[in-house]
Amino acid sequence: MEGMNKTVLTEFILLGLSKYPKLEIFFFVLCMTMYIVILFGNSVIIILSILDSHLHTPMYFFLSNLSFLDICYTSSYVPKMLVNFLATRKSLSFSGCVAQMSIAFAMGTTECVLLAVMAYDRYVAICNPLRYPIVMNRTVYVQLAALSWLIGGINSLLQTVLTVQLPFCGKNVIDHFTCEILAVMHLACADISLNELIMLVGAIILTLTPLLLIVISYVFILSTILKIRSAEGRSKAFSTCSAHLTVVIIFYGAILFMYMKPKSKASLTTDKLIAMFYGIFTPMLNPIIYSLRNKDVNAAVKRVLSRNLSIGKL
Repeated sequence: MEGMNKTVLTEFILLGLSKYPKLEIFFFVLCMTMYIVILFGNSVIIILSILDSHLHTPMYFFLSNLSFLDICYTSSYVPKMLVNFLATRKSLSFSGCVAQMSIAFAMGTTECVLLAVMAYDRYVAICNPLRYPIVMNRTVYVQLAALSWLIGGINSLLQTVLTVQLPFCGKNVIDHFTCEILAVMHLACADISLNELIMLVGAIILTLTPLLLIVISYVFILSTILKIRSAEGRSKAFSTCSAHLTVVIIFYGAILFMYMKPKSKASLTTDKLIAMFYGIFTPMLNPIIYSLRNKDVNAAVKRVLSRNLSIGKL
């Protein structure tokens, strides 16, 4: 009977903002605008890091990976969410739901590990500048990025497979904008305590461990910066890691705010909106943070544009 029920469940209904239809047009326009900024901003970072040889460094290689990650993550759910804002029946196929869950988990885990790798890169650059070209050579930083993606993929595969194998008995309404994995698990007609335990252990290992490594890296970085005698030297050293530190604070700050604050039914709509904006706002901010007042990126833009204009004149 359970096997038959699993084949009957072919789609999920995502409630989103169904209770507030007048707000859906507003959020459609807002989210569409933010999504366009995400695609444009992150694409520019990727293109610049490929075309400009001055950006062929570990930091910008990791940054281009982060930009690609943000594009993949938002593209996995934002287009369908925008469609559902305007649709009367807000549905998503079972396979589409599985794709959303797996991509979200993979990108979330990969970002946690990648941010820790980027912190290590800044640690080596500031604390061991003379050995930096040797320690962070091309082979090493490519392998570190690949490891980040591999860990994210394995964690996503494990969590998704465990969720998909649960028996579903007909309930298919999710009170969210996306196929959030915990919401899907709670629709199963079986005990999910083991699934929740595995997810909790995975979250502790793959979210808090990278955060701990980031904190340790920045303790050494700040200690080294404070030992620099000149104010100009301290400012220059800190500027090389300020953008990454800002991204880390926003990323982990949003996670801690969402998952550690008290839950209540009254705040369910607020929680959904916070989760939605976290998922869109952070990927939109990343390229802005890394390009704002960044002399390397601004110079790269000018070089690429002038090069293309010169070619155009020929």
